[in-house]
Amino acid sequence: MGAETPACTRTAQNGRVREAVLSARRIVVKVGSSSLTTAVGGLDTNRVDALTDVLAGLAEGGREVVLVSSGAIAAGLAPLGLPRRPRDLATQQAAASVGQGLLIGHYTASFGRHGRTVGQVLLTVDDVTRRAHYRNAYRTLRKLLDLRAIPIVNENDTVATDEIRFGDNDRLAALVAALVDADLLVLLSDVDALYTGDPTRPQSRRIDEVRTDADLAGVAVGRAGRAGVGTGGMVTKVEAAKIATGFGIPVVLTAAPLAAPALAGEAVGTFFHRMPKRPAARLFWLAHATSPRGRLHLDPGAVQAVVNRRKSLLPAGITSVDGTFTAGDPVDLVDAAGAPVARGLVNYDAVELPGLLGRSTVELAATLGPGYEREVVHRDDLVLL
Repeated sequence: MGAETPACTRTAQNGRVREAVLSARRIVVKVGSSSLTTAVGGLDTNRVDALTDVLAGLAEGGREVVLVSSGAIAAGLAPLGLPRRPRDLATQQAAASVGQGLLIGHYTASFGRHGRTVGQVLLTVDDVTRRAHYRNAYRTLRKLLDLRAIPIVNENDTVATDEIRFGDNDRLAALVAALVDADLLVLLSDVDALYTGDPTRPQSRRIDEVRTDADLAGVAVGRAGRAGVGTGGMVTKVEAAKIATGFGIPVVLTAAPLAAPALAGEAVGTFFHRMPKRPAARLFWLAHATSPRGRLHLDPGAVQAVVNRRKSLLPAGITSVDGTFTAGDPVDLVDAAGAPVARGLVNYDAVELPGLLGRSTVELAATLGPGYEREVVHRDDLVLL
């Protein structure tokens, strides 16, 4: 990336202060590993302090702040003598075990300089995909905010499996923003904005605002952080921004050193406008906070009924079943090519379904009993993808 344009100049170039940022009372801030660590992988206390100074100032001004922080694995590299982020899961978990304590310890001390208490909240994918866990996570975060503490959220990398490869904490931050009904999500990384390509190349153009997917046409985003200590990239940040804005939450994407002007409403970074219509929370949860436990293959007629006519899925329209799931689990509904068209909560166990496929509910009720005269996925438990 070329020489940095001063924040005040960028504000003048973009022409206005962002009112949506200034009016936000509950803010979720996500910071990536590369923004908190040194080149060799240890925590950079100056960077941690600079960020906490900004966030403590927000809290002092009466705004509620939730921090989603990566960095546990990266922080554990140097103490364990690891030269780079390990690839095998066991070593990643060992690094996370060492690093998470260092990370929260630094945050505790740094926020303590401002008289602020922090609370550690470690989540796994299960905690944001299963409804009971999801609600419990909300209660914990809400109580911490009520007690004027600053929740610091991270994935529980020490015991996690798939979520270590999840693509950093960007999606988690978007889900946490929706969970706490935030007014703003700020994604901080080592790049000052979203660009049409590699920001180090002169032909790459900076994108100041995103209102619709059309504004992202032709954007090429990479998957790796420049410092090599994180797992995310612009692709995960753009996906997270889409999730949050789809729930009605605006997003600012910028570099960690620009956190102060960004949160002061200056036009730094890239601003993603929220979608005007917020979906039902239950359907949002189903679409973005669940992982499918199986797949139901639909014939063309069933695809038409589900997608175009918004009908429930009946056994007659299913051609085959993949996966191991129980009633109430999320499953993907896929077309003949195997592409997911919808996700829903299934009313049958996987072992029950093969004997029901291709048969009408009337026939099933007559032969198996009235309990089988029901949809496989009811339309109220279904969201299009």
